[in-house]
Amino acid sequence: MKLSNTQTELLRRLMSGASVAASSLRNDLVEELLGEGLLTTRDHGSRRSYAAIDTVALGAFVESHFGGLKIVDKVRLTRAEIASETGDSKLVMVRSCPGFPVNTYEPISCMLNGQEFMVNPKEGSFLFVADWQSFLVPDDVVVVGIENMENFRMIRQQRKLFEQCIGTVLLLFVSRYPQSMDLRSWLQKIPNRYVHFGDFDLAGINIFLTEFHAHLGDRSSFLISQDIEERIAKGSLERYNDQYMRYSRITSDIIEVQALIDLINKYHRCYDQEGYIESVYMSV
Repeated sequence: MKLSNTQTELLRRLMSGASVAASSLRNDLVEELLGEGLLTTRDHGSRRSYAAIDTVALGAFVESHFGGLKIVDKVRLTRAEIASETGDSKLVMVRSCPGFPVNTYEPISCMLNGQEFMVNPKEGSFLFVADWQSFLVPDDVVVVGIENMENFRMIRQQRKLFEQCIGTVLLLFVSRYPQSMDLRSWLQKIPNRYVHFGDFDLAGINIFLTEFHAHLGDRSSFLISQDIEERIAKGSLERYNDQYMRYSRITSDIIEVQALIDLINKYHRCYDQEGYIESVYMSV
């Protein structure tokens, strides 16, 4: 997506914490930022404006999707360095929390900064890897990216699903929240197989194809359950209609993914991945 100077300046204002008039932002840009959960709407009588829910997350997303658009030129400048020079760590926007969350329901011996790092969070918790450049996992571990944080937190209630779709292998679960290029950059550095678990809708498929498969190639795949047709047949018609105009032309040369696209278009419905938490939990 190419941005004009006006749209670029509006994004800068949002990243600095200011609000902007709803009518001033491009519709496709608004849809993308709202879809990623990065903007909130404010009503002022007959007028409406947008503001960032989390300016750090918005800044990370903008940096990864609109290369070169940054709040500061020195990306690795820390808040401590800013504070020591200016006395105000909030003077400019920098990423004070790089990295991504990780989770697993079985202990996995990894490496972090050249030392052994056991990933074994207790149920109800997960870890956050900040020094992701030095984070290494065994080659036989399958990395599973989960779009929704509720699914990410409750992996044990979905274990049956993962074993049916991926097998009884060691799984490391990751999330791309907060929005940034860190997770994808890490995945590009390691040789591990990657499985993407997202919503079963056209937007979710687009995220997989553009954000992951385009960069990871054949070692990436989309998790598709055995009962997906039954679930989509009972899914959300409204969600499908909301997404259709934007994603109606989406196709894939991956046979399984194209079959999923065809199912979604056949029933004109979509299915949220959260639905698997309840069904798996209740079947235990």
